[in-house]
Amino acid sequence: MRNELDPDRMPRHVAIIMDGNGRWAKKRLLNRINGHEKGAEAVRTVVRTARRLNIDALTLYAFSTENWQRPQPEISGLMLLLRRFLESERQTLIDNQIRLNTIGETDRLPDAVRDKLLAVIDETAENSKMTLTLALSYGSRTEIVHMAKQIAAAAKSGTIDPDAVTEQTVADHLYTCGLPDPDLLIRTSGEQRLSNFLLWQIAYAELIFTPTLWPDFGEAEFIRILSDYQNRERRFGGILSP
Repeated sequence: MRNELDPDRMPRHVAIIMDGNGRWAKKRLLNRINGHEKGAEAVRTVVRTARRLNIDALTLYAFSTENWQRPQPEISGLMLLLRRFLESERQTLIDNQIRLNTIGETDRLPDAVRDKLLAVIDETAENSKMTLTLALSYGSRTEIVHMAKQIAAAAKSGTIDPDAVTEQTVADHLYTCGLPDPDLLIRTSGEQRLSNFLLWQIAYAELIFTPTLWPDFGEAEFIRILSDYQNRERRFGGILSP
């Protein structure tokens, strides 16, 4: 299947809503943390596959602003898993020239997690083959409000002319500044909603929803979805030439 992919039609940026860890665990009479542990293995597989396929950017919805409402033991377990992931994958990121990036209100993360996150971001800053972005304590509406406040403050100070604000001005003030907009958005677990994820950035993304629970999502299905993407006609609101 991998050999059937056209390297010239690969999406530059793939974004994934990783959903289904809890249901995967429940089906197996395990606790939710076991599901998140298995989900971390799927993250490793997808990151490595994306790098081998020369995808420029991969963004993973790892922890939303709404996730802070979950029971404290689950949040603590997720934060511990995140720290362990950063520690275990640090060398892999370096060896594979993957730059780590993050978007969201990371000041809300526990100090130990945030310190490790910033350290790995710093260590991989010069890597140039792929950008892996973890959306942590992220919500798109919060991001858009943050953007609006920045532009309003700049307009008030006179550094931006309100009449000169463009779509590019907006993009330059989002958390994702410097990244291309996603070409492909994947959501696992069968849910068909965006859940407050990259609402501005996915305006023209191709959307693919799979019933597979995230811990079961592997290389074969990722490649199948990329093949589906390559068979779609992207018109960006226009029409194709005959």
